[in-house]
Amino acid sequence: MKQSEYIQSFIKGDWKSGIAVFLVALPLCLGIALASGAPLLAGLMAGIVGGTLVSLLSGSELSVSGPAAGLTIIVATAIGDLGSFPGFLVAVIIAGLIQVALGLLKMGKIGGFFPSSVIRGMLVAIGIVIILKQVPHAIGDDLDFIGEFEFDQKDGENTFTEILRSFVDIKIGALIISLVGLIILFSWTKLGQKFTWMNALPASLFVVLAGVGINEGLASWNLDWYLGDSKDHMVNLPVFASTHEIYKGLISPDWSFLSNPKVYSIAVTLAIVATLESLLSLEATDSLDPLKRISSPDRELLAQGTGNIVSGLLGGLPITSVIVRSSTNIYSGGKSRMSGFFHGILLIVAVMLLPFYLNKIPLACLASILLYTGYKLAHPKEFKKVFAEGWKQYVPFLVTVVVVVGVDLLWGIFIGTLVGLAFVIITNYSSVFTVFKNGNDILIKFQKDVTFLHKMSLKEALRKIPAGSEVFIDATKAHFMDHDINLLIQEFMSTAKERGIGVDLKKK
Repeated sequence: MKQSEYIQSFIKGDWKSGIAVFLVALPLCLGIALASGAPLLAGLMAGIVGGTLVSLLSGSELSVSGPAAGLTIIVATAIGDLGSFPGFLVAVIIAGLIQVALGLLKMGKIGGFFPSSVIRGMLVAIGIVIILKQVPHAIGDDLDFIGEFEFDQKDGENTFTEILRSFVDIKIGALIISLVGLIILFSWTKLGQKFTWMNALPASLFVVLAGVGINEGLASWNLDWYLGDSKDHMVNLPVFASTHEIYKGLISPDWSFLSNPKVYSIAVTLAIVATLESLLSLEATDSLDPLKRISSPDRELLAQGTGNIVSGLLGGLPITSVIVRSSTNIYSGGKSRMSGFFHGILLIVAVMLLPFYLNKIPLACLASILLYTGYKLAHPKEFKKVFAEGWKQYVPFLVTVVVVVGVDLLWGIFIGTLVGLAFVIITNYSSVFTVFKNGNDILIKFQKDVTFLHKMSLKEALRKIPAGSEVFIDATKAHFMDHDINLLIQEFMSTAKERGIGVDLKKK
């Protein structure tokens, strides 16, 4: 996009989605820092760097980065092993350098080796996990941080026992606030058809305003239902007296830890996990993108690596692309990277100018926003779609969903991918395609059968096709064409006309 197009996109709606992402990201940054055993400012700094710097450098228009819940155990263990948070920051910087190197070596293609059934299963599973994890917060049980996503919890509970425990002591005030928030979110689009002025305003902002208003009203109407007398139920931003105090709160890396071998093993672990999470989030974000844009994974690695270097230098937590923030961005109407950038600016404003006011926001209103996002991700129609595509798609899909919900994200991706690969091995298919160019005429010829293993190379070839080209795809020799390839070609054909590209597909 040109600069003028970004400005137009921001004015048309990116600012609204930026607010929604900000409201979701704020407690996540604080909660992840708390769970990691790091200073709260470290979580906020990571969110700011991920929102401002990484959004501008990213290979995606819609991906939003920040501290990730999937790294909390790794970070907490690493800080404990090193016995020093400044020492851990050195590992974050080295991890960033590794990611930059991977980007320069064009290693982003590894993200394309994950089948679409697994990616779709991951999205649905994350939606289910969000719903399950937010139910306690929606009814006022805020003992665990709002960004927790592991099945087995540090307090000995798990996702399901936590829900059961939370119903023992329901906070009526929280329940009212979350229900009102959900009503607003689910009815906003329909109401916008009757009252057009509502389309110009973000629903998430009204959810927060309603939540604050209800809670303050309860203070005078029914004090037992009032949530503001306990920081456990509210956004809890650190309050700084001045900008100088914020500056003093920043922690610098302790470079003496460069001589500690543990730093390098931690850095490699962080780099591997953060890279996988970012690339998978990128794939998932592309699949959710209404415009079906194809992002550059290599550029994404360069952006993530740069973000981790800067975050480590400024005393922040490690950064990844985060599907919760990215999906919230998409479902709130985000169209360009300006929404992610704006959310980062809002985090800066929150830290410097508005902590007192933001601390009046009940976590229950933010839980309702996340519940709505979870519902959109795990919509029942997604199960119907996958089931209609046959057992070779829904078996890896279901396996991924079950393992992500019952264990964690990375294990779900790993086992789901193994199942997907097993189907490929069983069917024993392989493929090769060739690209021929003659001026503006381009021929993509499939020589043999094609599977999802060639998705990344085909995606890269399609991405490089210049505007104004005439493309002929000859698939007559492909007796089998994997669902992922069909889906990729159809997405390319649906957007080609906008780029002035003519496409002709011939199958056997």
